[in-house]
Amino acid sequence: MQSGILLIDKPEGPSSAQVVQKVKGILGAKKVGHLGTLDPFASGLLPLGINDGTKIADIFLTAQKSYSGVIALGVETDTQDSTGRVIEEHEVPCLGENEIERLQEAFTGTLAQTPPMYSALKRGGVRLYRLAREGRTVPRSPREIRIERLRLWQPGPAEMGIEVTCSKGTYIRTLAADMGKFLGCGAHLKNLRRLSCGSLTLEQAVPLSAVEMLRDQGNVPLIPLNQALAFLREFRFDNHWLAKLRMGRQEALAGLGAPKEKEKLVRLVDFQNNLIALARWVDEPAGGRWRLLHVFGS
Repeated sequence: MQSGILLIDKPEGPSSAQVVQKVKGILGAKKVGHLGTLDPFASGLLPLGINDGTKIADIFLTAQKSYSGVIALGVETDTQDSTGRVIEEHEVPCLGENEIERLQEAFTGTLAQTPPMYSALKRGGVRLYRLAREGRTVPRSPREIRIERLRLWQPGPAEMGIEVTCSKGTYIRTLAADMGKFLGCGAHLKNLRRLSCGSLTLEQAVPLSAVEMLRDQGNVPLIPLNQALAFLREFRFDNHWLAKLRMGRQEALAGLGAPKEKEKLVRLVDFQNNLIALARWVDEPAGGRWRLLHVFGS
């Protein structure tokens, strides 16, 4: 099985880990890993790294993501989504265009968000959701997130549609709950669909149910690693340097020059457009240098 990125349109229900195991079994791949988890109740884009594709997970885990969904107003749940237990109900105020605009302005930009108890974060080595299931609540420090784009509308008097583009670490269900508090009526996230992860989009994805058929047809749509990382600057190397790079030797990197502004990663490719390695800029007292981050199989 080749290496690459497989984009799955995950249905509601299975966990990301369950999707990973199913795809691994269907494809017979040595390694499969997701590049950013989705809650079981959520659907949409779930990028999977296949074999060497797992090496670039960290790049997409930290990438900007976009979602669409529906927020239920007037009802708060303990999980902040539709899978939880209702803990409070309130009357929903009449919202006009001005109120929606104020809400969008208040929740766009850099925000401080407190992670929910029902999350995979750890406290003392224990997942918070395990503590929450025991009825325990522990203090959590707010985290800085960034909402790059937010569009809200009302499909009905007790619902609000949402489209959002956000930074890593953003909990959309917490965003929904915080909006409910802002409006004074409470809210929870009714449904959620991921639309993009960095440069990867839902339009490129295939349904989970189609993977076995595509395998049988010999037509699994793997995105080559070099294509998936096309947003990184590339440097080409001839055959003289290929073996040395694959052995992890660093001397070839001396000719890459200084990084561009805010540049941390570059691609090293051969003349057949195969990704050989990724190099990372490391700041050092002497001025910094490029170092190999990942080397990929031939």
